[in-house]
Amino acid sequence: MEPGFDVVTGAFSYTGRFIARRLLAGGRRVRTLTNHPRRPGAEDIDVDVAPLQFADRAALVESLRGADVFYNTYWVRFRHGGLGFGDAVANTRILMSAAVEAGVRKVVHISVSNPSRDSHLDFYAGKARTEEIVRESGVSWAVVRPTLIFGPGDILINNIAWLLRTMPVFVIPEHGLYRVQPVSGEDVAEIATWAAGEAENNTVDAAGPEIISYMELVDSVAVAVRRRPPFLYLPPALTLFAANAVGMFVRDVILTRQEVEGLMEERLVSHEPPRGKQRVDDWLLRSADSLGRRYASELNRHW
Repeated sequence: MEPGFDVVTGAFSYTGRFIARRLLAGGRRVRTLTNHPRRPGAEDIDVDVAPLQFADRAALVESLRGADVFYNTYWVRFRHGGLGFGDAVANTRILMSAAVEAGVRKVVHISVSNPSRDSHLDFYAGKARTEEIVRESGVSWAVVRPTLIFGPGDILINNIAWLLRTMPVFVIPEHGLYRVQPVSGEDVAEIATWAAGEAENNTVDAAGPEIISYMELVDSVAVAVRRRPPFLYLPPALTLFAANAVGMFVRDVILTRQEVEGLMEERLVSHEPPRGKQRVDDWLLRSADSLGRRYASELNRHW
């Protein structure tokens, strides 16, 4: 591949797929670092493929050599298979050191809204640590912090729809009035590619145009799929118990304590003016026929 290309981790995965598609639509040449090169739904993404093997740092350097922008979407949603948040932080350090040695011009790091090194939630504390690694790397950088991403290939909202379609009741932690600020994957990709072109190092939120309660989000999904079972309001611990019970049936991790507490702490809300333009209710209505028809497994997708 000639110099001047961009590298995206996980171009066949979720967030990386939106970024890769935007780059390709803009005429960019793209390479992906991935361990899942044959993922369904990504057949139209024509990119060069290199393995994402953290144990082979030299290979990572060669895969990144000559790249203009490195879009890093790598992270783990929960601990599994001996891999935890601390390992993901260490792997991010390997990626960044490889990018430095390879001479990458700029790194655009996809983080999360409201990370905090002091957070009692390892997910958000780990995300803050990865941001520090990027900022201290010596490479030109941008950090993009999405809130709750929605769009084709979504797991969270798809599985809310699946539960609404199939379950006799829908469980909501506590009162459901805590807020979220959904942002489309296309908007995240637009913000990320914009940040790549900025001369200065910058940190920006990627958030959608509306802030709604979690209850309103679930109601919007119910309207789209035309089924609203009774809502059952439970303490967080019992909500997780119910999620784990369904998770045993579908052989997946449906919900984690980190996600419930982060949701209830309103970490998926930005404190900046919104940069995203697409509304989640518009997407829900456009996607209503297919949304939640099948359960989307996180373990099948990544493990």
